[in-house]
Amino acid sequence: MHLAARTQFIKETAKSLGFSFCGISKAEFLDEEAPLLEQWLRKQYQGKMLYLENHFDKRLDPTLLVPGAKSVVSLLYNYAPEKDIAAEGDFKIAKYAYGEDYHFVIKDKLKHFLHLLEEKIGHVEGRAFVDSAPVMERAWAKRSGLGWIGKNSLLLNRGMGSFFFIAELIIDLELDYDGPIKDYCGTCTACMDACPTDAIPQPYVVDGSKCISYFTIELKEEIPADVKGKFENWIFGCDICQDVCPWNSFAKPHQEQRFQPSSTLREMSPGDWREITEEVFKTLFKNSPIQRTKLTGLKRNIKFVSESG
Repeated sequence: MHLAARTQFIKETAKSLGFSFCGISKAEFLDEEAPLLEQWLRKQYQGKMLYLENHFDKRLDPTLLVPGAKSVVSLLYNYAPEKDIAAEGDFKIAKYAYGEDYHFVIKDKLKHFLHLLEEKIGHVEGRAFVDSAPVMERAWAKRSGLGWIGKNSLLLNRGMGSFFFIAELIIDLELDYDGPIKDYCGTCTACMDACPTDAIPQPYVVDGSKCISYFTIELKEEIPADVKGKFENWIFGCDICQDVCPWNSFAKPHQEQRFQPSSTLREMSPGDWREITEEVFKTLFKNSPIQRTKLTGLKRNIKFVSESG
């Protein structure tokens, strides 16, 4: 198959597998991102997420992850729910965690994608990634025109906002490459103004060590007392900077059955959360991103938020 036909096949396959957008960029060193990543780490914005300090070169050079790589195929998969299940006064979990863990859902699709590619084209050297390796996914998605990096450091797409997962295929096929688009944030600072822990000290830079998602998911020790009263009832992750973003008014509900919240989760009251047992936790959050905190972490978060009220 020639270049254009291969590229078209990849984009059509992405659509058939349920991905909302597909963009392709040349697999090469991320020269623009290198000094920014170095500076971000130097300021210790990674907090206790020490894994972000590892594999610096691999984060910037996809050919170190896939020798001989020619192209990075970036894919967006919608997770915007039909209904926000957090009512006023309820404990809140990030929308991406309503259903089954996206790593399982999207990895299945990517494996099938690579299989279809090999069926059509022949042997392809490549790897599939979904937030599971040192890949600067937002940088690649930006390069391939899927959106721009917003002031909250998330990828924003004009057609669907930011409630989506980003995945990649890094492969040894040459393809037609897409180009970046312009930044449409303008003078808006809604995300910066809304962040209760001041985790966005300047446009396009997030201090990860001050983010509610960091405190409720990544931090394994006690949450610092100086952020007490600032979590607005978030007990797993946080969507504040996305909820206030004007571009998310264009978000449409996803069609992925595996991301649907269970009826039990939809009906959880603050009392149910406070009294959650190991048995309920294991049943309710089997194959869920919420497994990451374990019951002890979730209880710590609930206690911290409850005492802040």
